[in-house]
Amino acid sequence: MPLAHGLNGAADLPIPLTYALIGAAWALTFSFAILLVAWRRPRLARETPGLALPSIVRRVIDARAVRFVLAVVGVAAATLVGLVAVLGSPSPQDNPVPGVLYIYLWVGVPLASLLLGPVWRVLSPVRAPHRCVCALVGRRADAGLRAYPESWGYRPAVLGLFAFVWLELASPNPGSVAAVGCWLLGYVVITLLGLVLFGTAWAEHADPFEVYSSLLARLSPFGRRQPSGELVLRAPLRHLAGTPVRAGSVALAATLLGSTAFDSLSAMPGWRNLVDSLSGGSSFGATLVRTGGLLAVIVLVGTVFTVAARATGGLARSERARLPGLLAHSITPIIAGYVVAHYLTFLVEKGQATALLFADPFQRGWDIGGLAHREVGYVLSGHPTLLATTKVLAVLTGHVLGVTAAHDRCLRLLPPGHRATGQLALMLVMVGYTFTGLYLLFGG
Repeated sequence: MPLAHGLNGAADLPIPLTYALIGAAWALTFSFAILLVAWRRPRLARETPGLALPSIVRRVIDARAVRFVLAVVGVAAATLVGLVAVLGSPSPQDNPVPGVLYIYLWVGVPLASLLLGPVWRVLSPVRAPHRCVCALVGRRADAGLRAYPESWGYRPAVLGLFAFVWLELASPNPGSVAAVGCWLLGYVVITLLGLVLFGTAWAEHADPFEVYSSLLARLSPFGRRQPSGELVLRAPLRHLAGTPVRAGSVALAATLLGSTAFDSLSAMPGWRNLVDSLSGGSSFGATLVRTGGLLAVIVLVGTVFTVAARATGGLARSERARLPGLLAHSITPIIAGYVVAHYLTFLVEKGQATALLFADPFQRGWDIGGLAHREVGYVLSGHPTLLATTKVLAVLTGHVLGVTAAHDRCLRLLPPGHRATGQLALMLVMVGYTFTGLYLLFGG
């Protein structure tokens, strides 16, 4: 697959990279200092009522006809992708299927969720046929053959996410239409089996796309009032505070953040040279090195966060052990910032290229929608200063929101005498994430 970076490196920054790194660190440090002075009591409740949307809007969005149409669109799109994967060209340059997975599903769905809410829950082409079959046999969709084990938490979703990032970043041929098609087939089969066995709890806990979508949806201004399910507008950080704490929460955040960091790292010449030297030119050896590097970055991100979250006094060891999970939601804005910074150009420009391939998906000389004669518009890459500024602001905004979310949760969890010192290690980790993220984005 083409590189996801919209800029070529530090030379594209409107200011020197060193100044950007120093400015970012100071901005984050000052924001933390201001929070300590001005934000002295918890303000982000786990569940807030929010502002109800106009009734006409709620009726349209929640109408059965609208949900049915969206479900049909999702199933039809998945069917088309499956047919193109089997009958289309085996070349990724002519087949849009790899782009559908890497661009539309991996980047488009999370960014749409960031704006609109958990869209994959509605569009999922696996949930829809499951609901249909349940309706035909007279069984509730949320009722499986057995209860989903709470001890599993998000761990199956973490495995699914790692399987995806391994395919994209470490496998021998990530652009292979056959490899992408097999991955998608495996995803559909496993998700269907999970829904049959455990009901919709499987989708909510174990479907990698739905879990990722729902996680970033916590930063969307749109939410559901509990227990009524009424659609409301809500401050994103207040919505974020209600993120469920489950087994695997830290691993989930570390996999998403670490894989994005490794994506940037893998584009740097130094890493490529290291892979070549360690693998000795062997494709299998290179795959092992990339797999080890991917795992190492994910484990490093999770370990550093875990140690920093536990580095506080005034709490018993058992209470400190719970802190990483209770603070894991504060990484979500950082993930969102990096997704925007790292993949925005990829989505806008490579997304166009993927759409154009659907003009003739089976190589029959078709020109569906007149797309065959269209060209990709490089609307972002053509303005490097604007693009670089957007990337820096996305990273900084994500980190400031992450620090704010962590600070508010620490006010609830830490004893009064340790609320400042207990957050110091976490603040330093956030600064380190900022430095590392900006360097990987622009320093290559």
